Amino acid sequence: MLHGFQPGRAVAGLAALAATLLFAGDAAGSWSTPWFVVFPVVFGGLALAAGAGLTHYTLRRRLAMSASREGAAAPASTSGSQAIR
Repeated sequence: MLHGFQPGRAVAGLAALAATLLFAGDAAGSWSTPWFVVFPVVFGGLALAAGAGLTHYTLRRRLAMSASREGAAAPASTSGSQAIR
């Protein structure tokens, strides 16, 4: 099943990937990462993901509402010449 782009999930995934890369570099000995760094990285990423998701939802909803208002006018022919039999 094909889904639309969801920026909140993308941001959350990038935050988890960043935390993974930080600790993978620490495990490989490339640098030293304190254990508590994971909290601001992951929770900050989740906060950014929530903001991105809310913004995307709000914009999508506004576009849907404006599109539904455009189609609310009377039909082209109301005389009954195109009545369903």
